[in-house]
Amino acid sequence: MCNPIVVHAAPDDASEVALLFDAYLVWYGADSDPDKARLFLTQRLTNNESTLFFAKRNDRPVGFVHLYPLFSSISMEPIWLLNDLFVVEDARGHGIGTLLLHTAAQYASELGAIRLELDAAHTNTQAMALYERLGWKRDDTFQQYVLNLP
Repeated sequence: MCNPIVVHAAPDDASEVALLFDAYLVWYGADSDPDKARLFLTQRLTNNESTLFFAKRNDRPVGFVHLYPLFSSISMEPIWLLNDLFVVEDARGHGIGTLLLHTAAQYASELGAIRLELDAAHTNTQAMALYERLGWKRDDTFQQYVLNLP
């Protein structure tokens, strides 16, 4: 088994990552729709609305991290939202999630961001343990609210 490599995705890479992204969406309870996943990624990357890195092992995509740029009004500095992180089940436990998180942090830092932010499902204890092991701190100051729009 070879070491994974991380690729900074371009719009042309969306097709290669679409099945992985679709698996991530299914993991969160969505219906499988690889074409819609490919279109979504292509649009985000073509419009420079997000940044995606994906890990490949043996020429097969095995994980990805998806980032969105934001700004903090309080600090008046850029921040990045780490919106999606996924590693296929048979590749977990081999450091790919750690590699992707380090890549995201280095990228955001190089662009002058003051922090990365992410949300984790309360039931995703494995991911939360990884984040905490890598120095991420749970925010106990702010409560998140969501307003679903029609």
